[in-house]
Amino acid sequence: MVRLTRHTREQYTQQIVHAINVNQIEEFRNLFLELHPTDQADIFDEFSKDQRKRVYEFLSPPEFAEVFQGLDVDLQKTTLLELDDTYASKMFNDMYADDVADFLHEIQSGKADSILKAMDKEEAEDVKELLAYPPETAGAIMTKEFISITATSSAAHVIEQLRKEGPNAETIYYLYVVDDSNQLVGVVSLRDLITAPQHESIEQIMSNRVLSVTVTDDQEDVAKFIKKYDFLAAPVVTADGTLVGIVTVDDVIDVLEEETEEDFGEITAARGSLDASISSFTAAKKRAPWIIMLMFLGLITAEVIGTFEETLEAVILLAVFIPLIMDSAGNTGTQALAVVVRGLALGNVERGSIGKMLKREFGTGIMLGLICMLTLLIIVPFLYSDGGLLLAGIVGVSLFLTLSIATMVGATIPLIINKLKIDPAVASGPFITTINDILGLLIYFSIATALLDYLPQ
Repeated sequence: MVRLTRHTREQYTQQIVHAINVNQIEEFRNLFLELHPTDQADIFDEFSKDQRKRVYEFLSPPEFAEVFQGLDVDLQKTTLLELDDTYASKMFNDMYADDVADFLHEIQSGKADSILKAMDKEEAEDVKELLAYPPETAGAIMTKEFISITATSSAAHVIEQLRKEGPNAETIYYLYVVDDSNQLVGVVSLRDLITAPQHESIEQIMSNRVLSVTVTDDQEDVAKFIKKYDFLAAPVVTADGTLVGIVTVDDVIDVLEEETEEDFGEITAARGSLDASISSFTAAKKRAPWIIMLMFLGLITAEVIGTFEETLEAVILLAVFIPLIMDSAGNTGTQALAVVVRGLALGNVERGSIGKMLKREFGTGIMLGLICMLTLLIIVPFLYSDGGLLLAGIVGVSLFLTLSIATMVGATIPLIINKLKIDPAVASGPFITTINDILGLLIYFSIATALLDYLPQ
């Protein structure tokens, strides 16, 4: 298998394109099929429509199935429209069931039904089973291509079984042991199998302490499970312990990427609009509810400033520090939010550690506030001599109190939301920022109003 580097990819692509254009089938196959499937998909993405049609002629359905699985959804949809129905059905038969199910989720139900009808019955049944599970559960992301063995089989017999079934399995590093009712009773690693005496039974080799997930477990919990135990795959069982599939580490990587993108969208108030391929109208439609809500919260900020209009009129210099107070409060709160959301997402925040984490964030806010306050006490008198040390003290103390409170707001709100069984990332950065803006302005103007008589007017 050829490994492409950044330097060789362009040259290799040119050779493959040339082979397509001059209709050199053998040359194309020799060049293309020795590449990793991921590289094949990347190069296929650069082909024109006419070049793609020739690829369908040059490759068999099983060979192209490897390419199709690596394409993004939009190109998969385009490719499907270009494929002959017979060719497409054979290709889907050679794909892993979970990859077919993922694709069918993305297309219209009528088209999905016609694809299932064209597939082999056994393959179609596996896909239908996966489609029947609720989205974002272990059952929905698991694969059906795994190897199960019996406890009474010998090591030699299982190795022979691997030779026959291994090429069609998604992974063979773990072999799952089932009883007569297909219930999971043990697991054997490939290393243990190979190093064991050939005459020994699987019962003597296997581990009885097998860890598994259930079909209804949330995909994020499954990802955490596999990460925690450093598994390459995890068995998926029903409520009664029947083995129905496995979730592999490559599926988990996709889940983590999906969940990270979702959390990032929530934190930035841009959920659903991060995909660069969607239109401006669609992006605006998805972002508009948050922006409108934040706009109304902004009106509260404006009302706070309006409430202290007399203070501002008396000492107009106070207005200079409004952006400093607001920006510092928002930034500090968002940092605390990021820390807590990350901890919740990784499962690092336990009930006993919540108090410790809040104490740490509050301490962090106090230290940041002290640093900023001392800095302002030094800088402000030089920049604004009219206000002197008193003005510097008002701004410094206000910022100290604001940062101390802002970290607690940023840390506490996602914990409360999580307690209500809502995604903590919903406590988005812009939302936390606006709340802290309001609190910061209240603190700042309250202190300034209380000391107004001592300020030069």
